[in-house]
Amino acid sequence: MEKNLDIIEVLKTYKQNHVINLLNKLEAEEKEELLDQLSKIDFHQIMELYDNTKKEIEFKENKIEPISYLDKAKLTKNQKEEFERLGEQIIRSGKYAVVTMAGGQGTRLGHTGPKGTFKLDVYGKGKYLFEILAENLKEANKKYNTSIPWYIMTSRENNPETVAFLEKNNYFGYNKKDVIIFTQKELPLVDTEGKLLIGKNNKIKEASDGNGGTYSSLRESGSLADMKERGIKWVFIGGVDNVLLKMADVSLLGMAIKNKVQIASKSVVKANPHEKVGVFCKMNGHPKVIEYAELPKKMAEEVDKNGELKYGESHIMCNLYTIEAIEKVSKEPLMYHCAFKKNSYMDENGKEVIPEEPNSYKFESFIFDAFEFFDNIAILRGNREEDFAPVKNKEGVDSPKTAKELYEKFWRTNSNILIER
Repeated sequence: MEKNLDIIEVLKTYKQNHVINLLNKLEAEEKEELLDQLSKIDFHQIMELYDNTKKEIEFKENKIEPISYLDKAKLTKNQKEEFERLGEQIIRSGKYAVVTMAGGQGTRLGHTGPKGTFKLDVYGKGKYLFEILAENLKEANKKYNTSIPWYIMTSRENNPETVAFLEKNNYFGYNKKDVIIFTQKELPLVDTEGKLLIGKNNKIKEASDGNGGTYSSLRESGSLADMKERGIKWVFIGGVDNVLLKMADVSLLGMAIKNKVQIASKSVVKANPHEKVGVFCKMNGHPKVIEYAELPKKMAEEVDKNGELKYGESHIMCNLYTIEAIEKVSKEPLMYHCAFKKNSYMDENGKEVIPEEPNSYKFESFIFDAFEFFDNIAILRGNREEDFAPVKNKEGVDSPKTAKELYEKFWRTNSNILIER
């Protein structure tokens, strides 16, 4: 009872009276469930994040400069061979793991269900996104005579469906003992006045806390401990929706080892100055990715003496870490970014409101914000036609149509391989 009174006081302090009204209307069991959820919410953090929505992002006091990279297409024969040898040694010795971020729904694609269960219309019969990734890993296992542990991060929303889908499809032939599924954390949604949104289930509406939550979720789920038990030294983290993602690229891995860095990433050149991708740079001497929505127009269009974009290295969610790097950042609080989205909610009369315009804030951390905790990062510039075919939008850019074209074109040219040699 005392705990309940404490929660009521917290709700009053943070002007969440609509939640108090809801609690008073609920039956005992539902009330207890909501109180339990409320007891886990950090209201101070949420209100601080809400207050930040009113502030503009400023880069003026920060020293921002372009970042160096190696172009994979321009590596010398010796460089290429050395990188491949170093990378291959790690994978063959069972010290390499892969993490797939698969917490999203396929809503933007018009798909009902987890994004990984979306079927891309390739070769007539089609392939699921999870299937494409599984094929990529199976080929790596065959080539390097190993079995790479595959950690799949889901969300609370899509976890049951993801697990059922993978079980039904027998993990697309992947060794089940090497597939570890864990869930990411969530944060409440708030409206433009800082009030928590209430869902149809009489709970506070929450959404995944962004891909930056991958690190802490790996640690808190026990997946990081599992990696250490298996003797893993290097961890690749990528998304579920890039059908050309190379999850076992020995050149990227070897470059990271050769350069003695704890983190590495693959980039592709921006298609145009205003492409909606984050770009690499150095800020105050540390590696940084500036999200497209936060990149000033002048910086986005700036070119160097060769006429190339100064900030043209796109972050394509193709990141590599030492196990020590994962452990380090899993304990660090990352900054949160705010997204203004449309979210349905229940009003004070218990009626569902489905907005036509954005009405609420979602708070998420980005995976690349962890780069700032390191002095250096090794970046390997890849090739868009070989490395980047995301499935994000129903039509137009980065849609199933463009991904299908890139995927089929790549395999027409590289029919004898499934991974980078």
